[in-house]
Amino acid sequence: MRILVLGGTVFLGRAVARRALAAGHDVTCAARGASGNPVDGVRFVRVDRTDPAGLAALTGEFDAVVDVARHPEQVRNAATALAGRVGHFTFVSTGSVYSDTATPGQRADTAPLLPPAPSDAEDPTRDAESYGACKVSCERIVTEAFGAGSVFVCRAGLIVGPEDPSGRFEYWVRRAARGGEVLAPGTPDEAVQLVDVRDLADWIVTAGEGKLTGTYDGTGAPTTRAAFLADVLPEGVEPTWVPQDFLAEQEVAPWSGARSVPLWLPVPEYAGFLSRDVSASLAAGLRTRPLAETVRDTAAWLAAAGPEAGQRIGLTETEEAEVLAAWHAR
Repeated sequence: MRILVLGGTVFLGRAVARRALAAGHDVTCAARGASGNPVDGVRFVRVDRTDPAGLAALTGEFDAVVDVARHPEQVRNAATALAGRVGHFTFVSTGSVYSDTATPGQRADTAPLLPPAPSDAEDPTRDAESYGACKVSCERIVTEAFGAGSVFVCRAGLIVGPEDPSGRFEYWVRRAARGGEVLAPGTPDEAVQLVDVRDLADWIVTAGEGKLTGTYDGTGAPTTRAAFLADVLPEGVEPTWVPQDFLAEQEVAPWSGARSVPLWLPVPEYAGFLSRDVSASLAAGLRTRPLAETVRDTAAWLAAAGPEAGQRIGLTETEEAEVLAAWHAR
């Protein structure tokens, strides 16, 4: 197959290109080249997707296209440039398109969506809701341009594993390596849901090969935070559970960023964000590896890439110790 990856230089795009090459496909990656480098073996075409004529260098037909864009303008330009030349189109969307973050167990085919971004406000970098609304717009653009019978919309969940630029999963891998008393947010039974980047890439490539169409959530089955930590932390380490209200009092932020606890979101307002029903995705071919394997390989990547690898976010060692001391002294 002749496969075009619009992107292909960072994390998921690189993983898709790597997986497609391993499967014996002819792979072209098209990107600015400013965010990273493509994997060895692909044909790399430097493009400017903000320019309506920026994809002119991409000639011929493609059996499958994979797009991870978040800017509607870029998706419109690609749809125009590739019209009539694409056999199957995968658009990688996001779980942030959903308007109801509180209800557990929602499915991709019935969950309510955010409204699409207004044409005069298509900026996915403003905030989380703008990001989700822009992805809704992108989904619609692709489906209208290529037809529902040729489009696979993959609403990716929390993607983790080697080369993850976000630092969210990496925080826990580094934290486990440091040892000592570990602060665990919320309660043991809260949901955690994620997918290894390599498993998602495998599914995207096989979806193109099999011409899978429709809309699915691209994430693994939910687990509990206790089970998640059991796979991440060294054997015998028992985390100290700190309630979310106390974390808020200590000005600890959820999810990501400085002074945060990554992969934690407050409930009940986010009880549905990491607890989606993905039975349809698993039935459609998504396969997920054991979390312990992702932990091991992420740790190996960090060790091999050196001290500059990844992104350090979350609580510092000092901040975590201070919060734990305050919790014990409450």
